[in-house]
Amino acid sequence: MKQPKKPVHQIGATVTSADNMPEIREGQTVALLQELHILTREGKMNQDSRRKLKQVYHLYQFIEPLLKEVLAEKDSVSLVDHGAGKSYLGFIIYDLFFKALQGDSHIYGIETREELVARSQELAKQFNFPGMSFLPLSVAESTESKLLPEQIDIVTALHACNTATDDAIQFALKKKAKFMVLVPCCQAEVASVLKKNKGQSLGKSALTEIWRHPIHTREFGSQITNVLRCLQLEAHGYQVNVTELVGWEHSMKNELIIATYKNLPRKRPAERLKEVLDTVGLQEMSTRFFTEEAA
Repeated sequence: MKQPKKPVHQIGATVTSADNMPEIREGQTVALLQELHILTREGKMNQDSRRKLKQVYHLYQFIEPLLKEVLAEKDSVSLVDHGAGKSYLGFIIYDLFFKALQGDSHIYGIETREELVARSQELAKQFNFPGMSFLPLSVAESTESKLLPEQIDIVTALHACNTATDDAIQFALKKKAKFMVLVPCCQAEVASVLKKNKGQSLGKSALTEIWRHPIHTREFGSQITNVLRCLQLEAHGYQVNVTELVGWEHSMKNELIIATYKNLPRKRPAERLKEVLDTVGLQEMSTRFFTEEAA
């Protein structure tokens, strides 16, 4: 006997516990996932979509408690997502959390590619998400933009390449963010400085062997970049936790940095930051990792 076709989900339809869609969270708007091309029009999902969705949901598990903590202290919450791309993260956070809120809670997506910004604006209108805005700006430009409020509660940067993560940190510091959630990517700047200064450093310390070979220069440059970022955040009074985002089978760019402002003592991490820069020959990069507040 021929089975009847399953109905295609309409806009606004959400997943319930009765739906046979175990990968998707309860309350998620199915049509939104279809428009984001995470689901096909038939409601199916390929392996790449599963990987993307698993990564975003795993990150949401870290972000949801932060949103609740902000709302426990005041009536609204603001979040800025840097390097938003197609805004998978922003839309899923809004769909699962923000759409049920009253008042002025808002998500801002920052992305340089204007075609992606325009598409995200269309989707926000299509699904009646009034608390979402998308701005065609670089992370650095957004720090000075009048289109964003003076204070932001949570700043995220998922796979913001190279120095964009550092720009996101500077943005969050200026906006006095309570929380930062960062997944750094493609940290090439520090490795290039290590490579440039390698000849001067080789005879000074046996530690230079850690980055003498080119492949080690790249890997150590990536590692030390995140170490410096963590010390920078601690030097601004933040408590920093570092963990992995998802299993290594999903992404090699896997380090998750969560910073919570606690007004902690700043002197010792600022001193250690300077010591690390001096030890590995990165003194010229002190302006990137130091600011007036930490000096």
